[in-house]
Amino acid sequence: MGDALQIVAEKGDLAHVALFLWASAASGLLVWSLREQAASNKRFQDFVEEIARLTSLLDG
Repeated sequence: MGDALQIVAEKGDLAHVALFLWASAASGLLVWSLREQAASNKRFQDFVEEIARLTSLLDG
């Protein structure tokens, strides 16, 4: 990666490096956000199932 960065810096094309870093960070944040949302959804589903189980025990 160092050689590639040096070549880009010599060409004076640092805007593309900044854009690449920004896009990489944004993509990583999106992946993290989707994982957290999926985990939250799973926890909520488990909660709903537990409430349904307790309700069925109390009604039974």
